[in-house]
Amino acid sequence: MTATPIGNAGDITLRALAVLKGVAAVAAEDTRVTGKLFGMYGFKTKLISYRAENADRATPVILARLARGEAVAIVTDAGTPHVSDPGAALVAAVAAAGHKVFAIPGPSALTAALSISGLSAKRTLFAGFLAPTSSARQKELAEVKAVEAALVFFEAPHRIVEALEDMLSVLGDRDAVICREMTKHFEEVRRGTLSTLVDAARADTDLQRGEIVLVVAPPVPVDAETAERDLDGALRKALTTMRVKDAADAVAGALGLPRRAVYARALELKEDA
Repeated sequence: MTATPIGNAGDITLRALAVLKGVAAVAAEDTRVTGKLFGMYGFKTKLISYRAENADRATPVILARLARGEAVAIVTDAGTPHVSDPGAALVAAVAAAGHKVFAIPGPSALTAALSISGLSAKRTLFAGFLAPTSSARQKELAEVKAVEAALVFFEAPHRIVEALEDMLSVLGDRDAVICREMTKHFEEVRRGTLSTLVDAARADTDLQRGEIVLVVAPPVPVDAETAERDLDGALRKALTTMRVKDAADAVAGALGLPRRAVYARALELKEDA
């Protein structure tokens, strides 16, 4: 598992260069992308296409090479394989066949964003990409609302405004950092609360472009009295876009209240509407 640059080609490690040049073949998420990297360094190593869509066909080919005693590297388009990219199934198959798997560490958007976020937290939860629809996204956010950790998300640029809006609605107005186009020419880091970042993303279309990593601060403890007071307002807002059950699940997770009680109150509000 060999890490490649997430943007700046100079970030590749000396060990990675030696591995990519010396192995018999490299399994790549997109051979065109990896081919450009190879062109920079004059590598002629055999490239094998390996992605989710062709894994069933490519895996036996890779296993056959390993069985012959050949070394094979796997790379993703950018960063470390299996961090929100293909790789897990191949590693499992290789290990099951009795072959050794080695990590060739290097660039990762996850650790890069954390390192410059400035957000203090004892723990970190990597949540990957959120669901593309608002209702599903809010439900996923509710599931991690109470986790006492910095939350790290990857997000598509065309959904950044909606994602920030849902984070503000479900997680509350926490400190957060937008890391955009990391290590690339137009790299940008925008810091603030979720509410200020929502406004910034709406107003500045540049924030709706490129590769985006969001780092959100851990939750601030909320007392039970405050949570109860906020319940009706949160439920009424959630019920405008979600079914009763989904709204209750989202709000219960966001406010840290018992789901059964929140569901009962949601039914009452729905009947009174």
